Amino acid sequence: MQTMWIWCAIGLILLAAEMATGTFYVLWFGVAALVMTLISWLMPELNISLQLVLFAVLSVGSLFVWRTYYKKTETNNRIGQSQGEEIGRMGTITEAISASQNGRIQFAQGLMGSRAWTAIADENIAVGTQAVVVAVEGNALRVKRQ
Repeated sequence: MQTMWIWCAIGLILLAAEMATGTFYVLWFGVAALVMTLISWLMPELNISLQLVLFAVLSVGSLFVWRTYYKKTETNNRIGQSQGEEIGRMGTITEAISASQNGRIQFAQGLMGSRAWTAIADENIAVGTQAVVVAVEGNALRVKRQ
């Protein structure tokens, strides 16, 4: 069996393993094996030890390049939450708020899927007062008087 087909089989197996795991680490070894397929097709007389060295260099090199330029996304995942668009939104207080008691705030348009939210504040805010969102804290909105 020609070495080209062996490299091709190794590359396809590694790519299948990557699809099963989704880690992006095995991908680069599979790509290196497929590049070795091309190299062994272009230069069939290449020694097997040199092929293995080239495979190792291609694998580690491509992995290094990927790790160098790959920008990891934010680690604190906010699935189901908007990414800061709610900050600065104005609403009307429908239940009074004090530093020791939560209240309610309502918006003209829905905010993160709802028009009414539990509101917390460090100050007393009366019913009917306009308030602005300054932070999202769990399932409540921290607000301050407009």
